[in-house]
Amino acid sequence: MHIVVTLGFPEGKDQFHPITKEGAQMTSNGLGWMIVDALDTLILMNLTSQLVHAREWISSSLNYNQDQEVNTFETTIRMLGGLLSAHYLSTEFPDMAPISDDDEGAAGEDLYFEKAKDLADRMIGAFDSPSGIPFASVNLRTSAGIPSHEDGGASSTAEAATLQLEFKYLAKLTGEVFYWQAAEKVIKVIDDNESQDGLVPIYIYAHNGHFRGENIRLGSRGDSYYEYLVKQYLQTSKEEPIYKEMWDEALTGIRKNLITYSKPSRFTVLGEKPAGLSGDLLPKMDHLVCFIPGTIALAVTEGISQSEAKKLPSWTPKKDEEMRLAQELLLTCWGMYKVTATGLAPEIAHFEIENPPLTEAAPHNPPQELVNSEGAKWKKDFIIKNNDKHNLQRPETIESIFYMWRITGDFKYREWGWEMFQSFMDHTAVNGGAGGFSSLSNVDSIPPVARDNMESFWLAETLKYFYLLFSPNDLLPLDKVVFNTEAHPFPRFHMEPLFKTGWKRKQRSPGNMQKPALVETTTLEVTTETKLPTK
Repeated sequence: MHIVVTLGFPEGKDQFHPITKEGAQMTSNGLGWMIVDALDTLILMNLTSQLVHAREWISSSLNYNQDQEVNTFETTIRMLGGLLSAHYLSTEFPDMAPISDDDEGAAGEDLYFEKAKDLADRMIGAFDSPSGIPFASVNLRTSAGIPSHEDGGASSTAEAATLQLEFKYLAKLTGEVFYWQAAEKVIKVIDDNESQDGLVPIYIYAHNGHFRGENIRLGSRGDSYYEYLVKQYLQTSKEEPIYKEMWDEALTGIRKNLITYSKPSRFTVLGEKPAGLSGDLLPKMDHLVCFIPGTIALAVTEGISQSEAKKLPSWTPKKDEEMRLAQELLLTCWGMYKVTATGLAPEIAHFEIENPPLTEAAPHNPPQELVNSEGAKWKKDFIIKNNDKHNLQRPETIESIFYMWRITGDFKYREWGWEMFQSFMDHTAVNGGAGGFSSLSNVDSIPPVARDNMESFWLAETLKYFYLLFSPNDLLPLDKVVFNTEAHPFPRFHMEPLFKTGWKRKQRSPGNMQKPALVETTTLEVTTETKLPTK
């Protein structure tokens, strides 16, 4: 981390290429993508000298007044989230990476907060659509929302519904209700479609708030919608039960429609339904799906340990079932690592399943341990296609391992995490890690071919979750904070006196079998977009 900061941060580059030791900008002036996303990691790791350089650059060079289109979601979770988290940690925990009052951007200057508010005021125009669903992109100078250049102009449902933690926390800090209302309205519009079994299609139009198509998945475009249902409920200290209700409905829908078991070893698989819930189940799991074991466990215990939660009168057999599901899904995600030559997961794994697919209630007995012998039977369950063999340093599995360790206290999760970290060190580290870490083109070749790219989420998420996995449990305790989808921690808070849940759900019919609203594909006129790295 030390040398990575030295190489990549002084010029505020948006991208870092660790092999050629070059940085690149995504806009003419740069947005400080790497440095802002990594701020709270620097603070947590007590990297004071690197943090001094980072703050100096932010104070003197970070300028969001650019005639530049940016992705609404990515800029919110990485930039706004990074600044808000740095503000939280530096004000609430000043002993972390302490900085003297003489340093540029000292705590009294509210540097992170002021930059966050400036950015949010430029981003807020994305919500100014006819429906309230945010446009996929926004111009930082004009604050004008811009429809997606793909998918008929529709926004990603996950992207639209993964802005709420950030804007609600900013509303709490500023007392400005309009941030809260803009973020909250998005969830109402989505929920008003009354999607079947709480599962939402992955695209939604900003101009009318209707879904585009019926594709259901918890990978890209769908994932963090479900994550933020749980986390919105926890962020406001469980004072908004509407989000817990929506989560419970969605998890029931996941178990009913998307869970099955692989052949021959019966790993638990969370598949996709590209043609809607009445269509066939596709036995495919993106690495992105591996956020769900940790999210389920967090929802079950609400952040306290499982042993504590089981003592409460609210504990039920259903919670036991959900914890079992979380643990089985995490085993599948861990298998995606163990099955490859490098010990690092591919971007996507496929599975062979029964026809018709087994339901969640079917008897199954997955391996208890994944013995890494050459002819191990369990390895036959994982099908890795040539186009899916790359590894982008994604955080989802180590994220779920971190949650499962904190919640269960089972030491095997630390063992898994350490083995995973060693694989990253062995196969992605440049100059032993001193030069950074690179994405890989093929996790099944030794030595693997490096892609010469280090994602900002490697610093913001993956490394942070590794660090927290082996840190004391009272460092950012799960019953006191929520992590946004980019692993930026925010405090839980109470809504009163300024804020409240400003909407109610439509009355549902028994079984909630209404089909999601569909609209014809529409192409909207759009301008050229700067491509940002996707999470």
